[in-house]
Amino acid sequence: MEKFDTMTGVAAPFPIVNCDTDKIIPARFLKTLTRTGLGKSLFDAMRYDPKSREENPDFVLNKQAYRNAEILVAGENFGCGSSREHAPWALLDFGIRCVIAPSFADIFFNNSFKNGILLITLPQEEIDKLMQDAENGANARLTVDLQDQEITRPDGSKVSFEVDPFKKHCLLNGLDDIGLTMQKVEKIDKFEGKQKAATPWLYR
Repeated sequence: MEKFDTMTGVAAPFPIVNCDTDKIIPARFLKTLTRTGLGKSLFDAMRYDPKSREENPDFVLNKQAYRNAEILVAGENFGCGSSREHAPWALLDFGIRCVIAPSFADIFFNNSFKNGILLITLPQEEIDKLMQDAENGANARLTVDLQDQEITRPDGSKVSFEVDPFKKHCLLNGLDDIGLTMQKVEKIDKFEGKQKAATPWLYR
């Protein structure tokens, strides 16, 4: 997966509380097994009119200032509901690399990190400040520095955040579960060599 170190991008305000994974990517779009192409269906029920399929002009990501948003400043309990990995896939395919919220659902939280999305948990008072920044439209650019664990606001002030050291290591180095496994390929090959010699019938 793509490494995450420092990024500067437009932040979109998304103050919806308890935004579940079905809102993020409705169940009817889960037929695909690939990680691409889901961005167009992100927040489908909110982005499009259900009958005409035209864009809802009032939805934040349809507004010109936020069409290329890379950061979401969201409400509490973001990503609750069913445990669908398509939810972070849809966010990433749209271009969202970071979500900042007061809290996240556990399964969504872990799935996002495994797919290269940085989730940042902050107290509500800090979220309120960043939400105000995000509401400034095209000027709503935040810089997220994972190495130093800081968010730089448009006025230059900084907000510190905590992140699990292992998840930080994986993001900084672009390591998903397969990447972590491949770091041990020599040990795996050595084990398989010994196993093949001791139990050759397993390899017939």
